[in-house]
Amino acid sequence: MAQTESATVPRTWFITGCSAGIGRALAQEVLARGQRAVITARKIESIASLGKEFADRALTLPLDVTAPAAVKEAVAQALARMGRIDVLVNNAGYGVVGAVEEVSEAEVRAQFETNVIGLLSVTKAVLPHMRERRRGHILNVSSQTGLFAPAGFGLYSASKFAVEGLSEAMAAELAPLGIRVTLIEPGPFRTNFRGGIVFAKESLLDYAQSVGPARRAMSEPGGKQPGDPRLAAKVMADLVDSPHPPLRLPLGQIAIGNIRKHLAAVEQEIAQWEKIGAATSFQE
Repeated sequence: MAQTESATVPRTWFITGCSAGIGRALAQEVLARGQRAVITARKIESIASLGKEFADRALTLPLDVTAPAAVKEAVAQALARMGRIDVLVNNAGYGVVGAVEEVSEAEVRAQFETNVIGLLSVTKAVLPHMRERRRGHILNVSSQTGLFAPAGFGLYSASKFAVEGLSEAMAAELAPLGIRVTLIEPGPFRTNFRGGIVFAKESLLDYAQSVGPARRAMSEPGGKQPGDPRLAAKVMADLVDSPHPPLRLPLGQIAIGNIRKHLAAVEQEIAQWEKIGAATSFQE
């Protein structure tokens, strides 16, 4: 269904995880373009300045995506104030680092509560409005590691693999209703992602060789990653203008290169084992 709309009507964005990084840069970008934004973060004080600077077009709300009642209330307030939500950006999330065996059940549950269940909660709160209007665009922020899982990032990658699967299915389900879905897959960007990393409390010596490098890398201060959050925000803001937006958009040369390398390895392995795998059908 066509998504054309009068250029005089500014879009309304609902963005989670805006305290820093890509989420904050995106909020600043769309507001600078004259559009409207519902800006959310767990700590309202972290986004208060954006609300003051763009008081006529911004609504700042505290939001913990793992609290279902808070999600419903935030979406209700957004619709009451703005009247509509054109673009939903599920950006809130964090990473757990540790070998799969090292990560406790509580750490696993917390990772999925934010990165997967929280994303679903916000999406399901917004979708009835988008379905009624037969239009909308959902941007789900995944990761390059939503397509491959390095040692030490098994649980984080698992949560992003889930986001990838959910988004792919939703894209097919929602397309006939005029609602688009795009996965944003960043590589390393100069954000505070490392500052929010949770390291598995258990650290087993047997994993020092395979997981140790990931622990050390994520323990180092950031500031040297090649990705610029402001440029990512510009790309994302431009994306919703495309008449044919992609299902997946890797961001940064590192992500693009790593994903291509992974896909090539998958294809090579399929080819190597194809005859054995294909010899499992009934011989009739």
